[in-house]
Amino acid sequence: MSKYSKFKGTGVAIVTPFLKDSSIDYKSLTKVVNHIIKGGVEYVVAMGTTGESVTLTKEEKQLVVSHVLEVVDNRVPVVLGLGGNNTQEILNALKKSNDFKGVDAILSVSPYYNKPNQRGIYQHYKAISEASDLPIILYNVPGRTSSNISADTTIKLATDFKNIIAIKEASGSIEQCMKIIKYRPKDFLVISGDDMITLPIIASGGDGVISVVANAFPKDFSEMTRQILAGNVKEAQKLHYKLTDITEQLFADGNPAGIKEALSILGICQPHVRLPLVNVNKATQNALKEMVSMYK
Repeated sequence: MSKYSKFKGTGVAIVTPFLKDSSIDYKSLTKVVNHIIKGGVEYVVAMGTTGESVTLTKEEKQLVVSHVLEVVDNRVPVVLGLGGNNTQEILNALKKSNDFKGVDAILSVSPYYNKPNQRGIYQHYKAISEASDLPIILYNVPGRTSSNISADTTIKLATDFKNIIAIKEASGSIEQCMKIIKYRPKDFLVISGDDMITLPIIASGGDGVISVVANAFPKDFSEMTRQILAGNVKEAQKLHYKLTDITEQLFADGNPAGIKEALSILGICQPHVRLPLVNVNKATQNALKEMVSMYK
């Protein structure tokens, strides 16, 4: 068994709850973490896109991560989102070893806005790999970064750097995921970054998901993931299709506004987001209220 098998299954990109005045709601953050761990997920991802990390100050990020680690209390692994479009800034952050005590791995998004070519992406991750004492999970999300980490670049990074252990693949391309799965080195993990296509990615040989939906529905989503990893297709399909309509609605008016609305309906945290994001529109809110109230 791979030493990184703890990142198989369902990880959850947790939200950062806010109060009405936009301050961080640590009481609700505790509730979110306990809710997903009770739901049976395999690990927690803090300070990802869903956590609105780009709107938090450095001090707030440190406080949130410290709080998450305290609440998790070694019950599951914790992955920290640490990425950006300034490579040197990431390297500077990695020098502060005290900031990473208790963290099991880093999830690092491909540079956004700059639109680097494949050579630039490779050199970016090479620099991070050489500076990091922690395992690194690549994060490919072209819909947000405006550039794609090609399958060839992913495979080269996975082959050249032993601490690059996985990729969160949110390109939406099953073909790209399958190419990585086919040619990856042994023990390199391919993790779905798209809730809706988690089942087919794992069925193709993938290893799990870093989910948004599992913030609200951790029990069913993590069980679906475990069932398809075990090859129990019918059981996995049943849970997959139970979740598809609500998954679609959760992203209808943006993430994390949708998942925060669902968590609000469930009484776990308030729906507030920080600008430039805004809460979901009334139609989405009403649809989610109906779906969540009927969800069993």
